Amino acid sequence: MRTTDISFKRIQQLAIPAIISGIAEPVLSATDAAVVGNIKEFGIESLAAVGIVGSFLSALIWILGQTRSAISTIVAQNLGAGKISELENFPAQAIYFNIGLSIIVLFSTYFFVEEIFSMMNAEGIVLDFSIDYYNIRVWGFPLTLFTFAVFGIFRGLQNTFWPMIIASLGAGLNIGLDFTLVYGIEGLIQPMGVKGAAWASLISQIMMAILAFGFLMKKTNVSLKLKMPLHHEINRLISMSLNLFLRSVSLNVALILATREAADLGKEYVAAHTIAFNIWIFTAFFLDGYGAAGNILSGKLLGERNYKSLWKLTKKVSFYNLLVSTALVVIGILLYEPLGLIFNKDETVLTILYGMFFMVLISLPLNALAFTLDSIFKGLGEMKYLRNVLLGATFLGFIPVLYFSKYMGWGLLGIWIAMNVWVAYRGVALLVKFRRKYIPLIGS
Repeated sequence: MRTTDISFKRIQQLAIPAIISGIAEPVLSATDAAVVGNIKEFGIESLAAVGIVGSFLSALIWILGQTRSAISTIVAQNLGAGKISELENFPAQAIYFNIGLSIIVLFSTYFFVEEIFSMMNAEGIVLDFSIDYYNIRVWGFPLTLFTFAVFGIFRGLQNTFWPMIIASLGAGLNIGLDFTLVYGIEGLIQPMGVKGAAWASLISQIMMAILAFGFLMKKTNVSLKLKMPLHHEINRLISMSLNLFLRSVSLNVALILATREAADLGKEYVAAHTIAFNIWIFTAFFLDGYGAAGNILSGKLLGERNYKSLWKLTKKVSFYNLLVSTALVVIGILLYEPLGLIFNKDETVLTILYGMFFMVLISLPLNALAFTLDSIFKGLGEMKYLRNVLLGATFLGFIPVLYFSKYMGWGLLGIWIAMNVWVAYRGVALLVKFRRKYIPLIGS
């Protein structure tokens, strides 16, 4: 059997398209935030609303979108073991599983949005805008999870190119529609404000789902015709997805608590937090590109039982991501003030942002290590351990530091200190586990 190529060239072939496709979702949210934040009337309130809803929607997408990693892992491991032909009906069953979950979650939240956003400390105009934005954008949720499932199949087949094309077109459409629908076109389209941003995202998600369906049908042999009985790998998919579900719940407890505590400080603070978070999440998905390459190749290497190459791969992608994070830090330092002005021009909001933005830059090298190892562990199928790490990082790291900083009155700076502790915990825990479990297997 041909061994898996982990050369610099091959890693770049997978990582660069993954970087481009990975930033599509944060681009959607960041574009919404930047455009509505510059509305002349109620710009701060609009930015705060998009931040609150974006945090909640990201939580839902990340929680259920983890099935993408499970699908990718199963496909890649079977490919590496030379058993890809045995998957048969698995891809179609996995996609329908994803869509079914999304519909259940959609209807379980749709009728309680006011209560949900009130618990996140949204009130008054911010609450009204949050409800308006969510009630439109939420209908793209099943479409996003369908697209994620298709991306998982492509990744498992060692292909990140078509997901890149789909995501790039979706992000480009969203940017154009944001400016058109939020601000309007004189004599043609009335300005729609926050609702316009939501419609821009929804239309983009529809287009991405259509493209994902088309490429899946044309570029693979996968059929979406649902056949029984259930494939035996569905049990492993459900088990992996359940562990990743619990992992993502704990992950999003941290992110939602951060937004909630920022909102409790005041609308200017949650607006500043929204800007910082959108930049952070953009860089996180940027770093996830090399993580995706590690995820794709590690699953195949595990299927081959090639532990020596697995260790080499881990060192390579971690090093590449540390270089990327260093470059992002330098860019952040050079554009320290202009980045904030993209999102909002309010002096109070910008003053708050500039007082804590250095914490976002400090987090980037920590993110590089944590996110790279996280992706590799997904490729190895270590979902249970990933679950335990996130539970520990959230409940033993993030939450104690968050509320200690609140007690000390550190404000938004304290929230981001807690975020950095949270990420550092994850990186160290994963590194220790890898060295203990997989390095000893190299000589076996």
